[in-house]
Amino acid sequence: MSEDRDQQGEDWAEIGRKLFAGEARFIWGASRIDGLPPMGAPEFAFAGRSNVGKSTLLNGLTGRKTLARTSHTPGRTQELNFFDVGPETQVKLRLVDMPGYGYAAVGKDKVAAWTALMKEFLRGRATLARVFILVDGRHGLKEVDGEMMDLLDRSAVSYQIVLTKRDEVKASAREAAVGAVRQALARRPAAHPDVLFVSGQTGEGVADLRAVMARIAAERGA
Repeated sequence: MSEDRDQQGEDWAEIGRKLFAGEARFIWGASRIDGLPPMGAPEFAFAGRSNVGKSTLLNGLTGRKTLARTSHTPGRTQELNFFDVGPETQVKLRLVDMPGYGYAAVGKDKVAAWTALMKEFLRGRATLARVFILVDGRHGLKEVDGEMMDLLDRSAVSYQIVLTKRDEVKASAREAAVGAVRQALARRPAAHPDVLFVSGQTGEGVADLRAVMARIAAERGA
């Protein structure tokens, strides 16, 4: 479902397009909870398994190939990376690239440190507007995704599922993929009911995701 236009006639897809066509830049990396940047514009965090395509989607959102570092090695993102969207004098929103979860090849101590960092961030960040949980559209929800949703439900943090790699899923299978996720979300108190399906590679569905963020940021006065 798209949130492109509301009852007041606001064209959120166009507002989102203009917003993300403007300035975007990396501002901060934090590996400890006491190293977070000062709170400011509404923040949208992106979580997901290590090979789900977070960096590719962040680059696709902003139309920049190198805003977020992509790697063929899952688990490369080892801290919370913050990106401002909008002019430095009037930042509209902030993107947060979270460490990927569920990658067994990373040492247990490192995974434990990342997990603790994410938990502290999710529970104590007043400017966090929504968490987007990215899920590989080819495979659907996994147990580790459920664990992240459990954490967000307990923390009362609003989250929304974004299926990725839409271009690699047959058109005839997409509706069933979305339906399966919606059914899994039915009894989760903090989950947004709308499920987005995007491709960071081709840009399919990205306009809907931009529209969602633009609308939430505006509602928060950004």
